[in-house]
Amino acid sequence: MKIKELIMVKYQSRPNRFTIEFMNDKKEKELAHLHDPGRLKELLIKNTDVLVKYVPDYSEKNRKTKYDVIAIKFQNNWVLLNSGYHNMLVSELIEKHSIEELKEYQVFKPEYTYGNSRLDFLLKDNEDNDMFLEVKGCTLVVDSEAKFPDAPTTRGKKHVDELINIKHDGLNSSIIILVLQNNAKTFTPNYETDPQFSKSLKEAYDSNVKIFPTHIRTSYANNELKLEYDKILPITFRKNKKTI
Repeated sequence: MKIKELIMVKYQSRPNRFTIEFMNDKKEKELAHLHDPGRLKELLIKNTDVLVKYVPDYSEKNRKTKYDVIAIKFQNNWVLLNSGYHNMLVSELIEKHSIEELKEYQVFKPEYTYGNSRLDFLLKDNEDNDMFLEVKGCTLVVDSEAKFPDAPTTRGKKHVDELINIKHDGLNSSIIILVLQNNAKTFTPNYETDPQFSKSLKEAYDSNVKIFPTHIRTSYANNELKLEYDKILPITFRKNKKTI
């Protein structure tokens, strides 16, 4: 995936959960919409380079901001911060058969409701078998270990619990966790930040819900951010010292 026509600016502050203030090339402060509710405290550092994208029809959409935040620079790499691209990226991964265990599936319907949850995708294979798929984005990496979530997420736990229920109903379910930092080598649920989500993810693994920590490599050149599939990372459940 390529995201084009980007502008590099300097991060200044985060006035609220969904807005950042940045400095443009004229040394003027402006606002951009941040499509990521996470804490992001290790990323949002003053004067860090940020990539934003101008929204030409922002006034018609009754927006207060002219720009969307796309990515931020961290340790000489670019980290995607706009969750609006997550499902587009996963659709591309499914279409290109990038993930071996999902190579027989195609996207049948996005935003499919099952039980009490709206999941990101319903996939089908050539024999009309269903695969219910949820997508999460992971930006937190500590000592080469990707961790999700970076803030407590009752919604995320609800989705994982629904995937477990689907599996218990005799159907197939899976979760793709997009790991969006280049220096990640393994993945673990973030027990310290959200023990309940972490417990549910381990239960999902034990129930044979397919979990794919999907490492995405990013690069930036000529005002364009490039996102490429790398590999599936190993999962570490640190509570029992077990690496999958």
